[in-house]
Amino acid sequence: MPIGIVTVAYIGATILFILALSGLSNPETARNGNLYAIVGMTIALLATIFGPAVTANYGVLIGAVAIGGAIGLVLARRVQMTQMPELVAILHSLVGMAAVFVGFASFADPNAHFVGVEKTIHDIEIYIGILIGAVTFSGSVIAFGKLSGKITGNAMILPARHWLNLGLLLITIWLGMQFVQQAPAGNGMVPLLIMTGIALLFGVHMVMAIGGADMPVVISMLNSYSGWAASATGFMLSNDLLIVTGALVGSSGAILSYIMCRAMNRKFLSVIAGGFGTTSSSGSGGEVDQGEVIAIDTTETAELLKNAKEVMIIPGYGMAVAQAQHTVHEITKKLRDKGINVRFGIHPVAGRMPGHMNVLLAEAKVPYDIVFEMDEINEDFPDVDVSIVIGANDIVNPSALTDPDSPIAGMPVLECWKGDTTIVLKRSMATGYAGVQNPLFFLDNTRMLFGDAKETLDKVLAEL
Repeated sequence: MPIGIVTVAYIGATILFILALSGLSNPETARNGNLYAIVGMTIALLATIFGPAVTANYGVLIGAVAIGGAIGLVLARRVQMTQMPELVAILHSLVGMAAVFVGFASFADPNAHFVGVEKTIHDIEIYIGILIGAVTFSGSVIAFGKLSGKITGNAMILPARHWLNLGLLLITIWLGMQFVQQAPAGNGMVPLLIMTGIALLFGVHMVMAIGGADMPVVISMLNSYSGWAASATGFMLSNDLLIVTGALVGSSGAILSYIMCRAMNRKFLSVIAGGFGTTSSSGSGGEVDQGEVIAIDTTETAELLKNAKEVMIIPGYGMAVAQAQHTVHEITKKLRDKGINVRFGIHPVAGRMPGHMNVLLAEAKVPYDIVFEMDEINEDFPDVDVSIVIGANDIVNPSALTDPDSPIAGMPVLECWKGDTTIVLKRSMATGYAGVQNPLFFLDNTRMLFGDAKETLDKVLAEL
């Protein structure tokens, strides 16, 4: 394929990727956004495979693409919606791993003949690409472990961890200088390998030090890292499309991380330094007796809903685990048919990755126009007759606003307790992902509906 056609194909793919990001910014256009991304990636792959830059055995290349595509297809079909955060995390790790492998391959390439300043720039590209890729890989693997429950969600705080991070950074910079000096003579492999090991350890330490409630920010942060790793890979391979695509992913991930941190009243650096759930204060710990809860059954729940005029539904990760979104949709239809105004309140970090609840509700075909972000509906709670909290905990915790010693102090939450009645669906009185007890459960206007969310909501639906 002539280089001119490849260039045109890359421009077309870039435009499609930009349209994809634009489409994904709105639930109503998200399907088209995904379609644009699929078409753009197909064009990019074909233009690269059949372009002049590829001169290797096509059988091996096409075989690798087929194997990778088959694995992706199987994973996409088998992974449940509740497992999407884990899937996203592990896919980020593959991007990081690819950047590391490409970096080492570029350094060892016998056909590379850069000299002078070009050689120095190329070596810096290799070093930075491997550095970002290694951090992304190990950090994403730890994030996968935390999200899947294989690793504790509590923050692991090492003594003098900030000094440790600073020391690792200084060593990495010194190794980079050594690598650039030794690479022209072909002796830079040792500092490159040492740096890779340090970067892998840093990725592990960075994510292990982040508490459970900050994991959605971690996912978007690793998404950004994977984009910059891909962009660095593009520089190593002199591939303009990979540079642009990586920059799009990196910048959009960084912007999303900033938006989420702002929504949580957090600073990005404080999240990296150690997230929510690091410690539990005496005022919010799970060991403190805060009184008795008031239980409710499904019949009473249905009666409260029937007699309400304003209903707010607040979904959390428990709804995803129970796969209750379709039942929630049926209940919503029943209530709206009775003339009851039903709305959904979505916290920016509900679930375990950005937009998790929105995706679940869209899957259940809940109308987009009744789904609202926290900032849009928080002031409406005093007028709400019944709020239903489905498997959420930290995002409706009043101690975030009232207890300055709470690990989640300062985090904006959905203030459902200001309404007439709050019904909380939970399996037990266990704390949320941040490990913080919730005073909401013990308020006089709160009712606890215990059990599996889908089973209890099915009974509520039958009552309605």
